[in-house]
Amino acid sequence: MVAAIRELPTSGYALEVDGRLKAEFATRDGARAGGEELKGRFPMLQIRIYHVQMNARGI
Repeated sequence: MVAAIRELPTSGYALEVDGRLKAEFATRDGARAGGEELKGRFPMLQIRIYHVQMNARGI
């Protein structure tokens, strides 16, 4: 399972899993690949990509 982020990231993208930030990525493609892999293993999870600089979810 992906470990929780202790501090909010300052740049890039993060995976939000069931409302909690779990992993940090430098690129959107990396975050998408990580989210798809995690969703494939655990389809019941709600996974969103969080853009840190825009403070936006689900992009």
